[in-house]
Amino acid sequence: MKEYLKECTLCPHECKVNRLEGKKGRCKASNKVKIALANLHYYEEPCISGKNGSGTVFFTGCNMNCKFCQNYKVSQELLGKEIGIEDLANEFLRLQDLSANNINLVTGVIYVPQIIESIKIAKEKGLKIPIVYNTSGYEKAETIKLLNGCVDIYLPDLKYYYDGLAKDLSGVNNYFNMATEAIKEMYNQVGKPVFDENGLLKRGLIIRHLVLPNHIRNSKMVLKWIKENISNDVIVSIMAQYFPTYKANETSDINRKLTLEEYKEIEEYVYNLDLNGYMQDLEDNEEQYVPDFK
Repeated sequence: MKEYLKECTLCPHECKVNRLEGKKGRCKASNKVKIALANLHYYEEPCISGKNGSGTVFFTGCNMNCKFCQNYKVSQELLGKEIGIEDLANEFLRLQDLSANNINLVTGVIYVPQIIESIKIAKEKGLKIPIVYNTSGYEKAETIKLLNGCVDIYLPDLKYYYDGLAKDLSGVNNYFNMATEAIKEMYNQVGKPVFDENGLLKRGLIIRHLVLPNHIRNSKMVLKWIKENISNDVIVSIMAQYFPTYKANETSDINRKLTLEEYKEIEEYVYNLDLNGYMQDLEDNEEQYVPDFK
């Protein structure tokens, strides 16, 4: 899989840098895997976390630059440590030994070749729990095809319908087209959800959407697209946990939390669309969902 790092085009930026020589593109990742945290996480969707937690691996770096990123210490400030492919496989096995329900790979697109190799090694050593690919959605369908057979559960965001908003808030081009084509490929691979006897997801697709203040129209268009273009078998997870962090406090349209009125408007829209899945409650302590990377 190393050939994919020689002239890197894994994500839509297509920087074409030779990461094997240590050169870095938009995501600032080299040829070495860097992670910030590998631990049990209990704040994913109920069918992912369950009682035992999700074995979550947070990869350092990101191919987006969201002004409101809740994990900016990892995605933008590059907190983490470099580990080898064998070490990453052993982390998967350690999490399985902790009774994790699954292995949850967060923002792994920039390390897809290494992740595939690590999964192969871990499975040879006895890894049996499902693999979750947890992504911002800014992916290439071609890269998702590389993961076919490795990933059991896809957990993409669909952040934006409007590309201008994606450019302004996350610094990326052509977000909606890239994300939706990637999501279609994810669905083609895993199909309708499959649950075990305890209600845990073993295979399937969950599309997440974070509702942003002052951008309710964007949310409605995203949800409308899901309803019209992806089977009702898909699970939708609508998140209300937004709070201004990182550079969001300096950005006038997103420098506050959601209002109750905005939340209710989305809640009613979701009800009318008859989507299947989850809608997060509006709370006062959204910060609790951010892992402690220290």
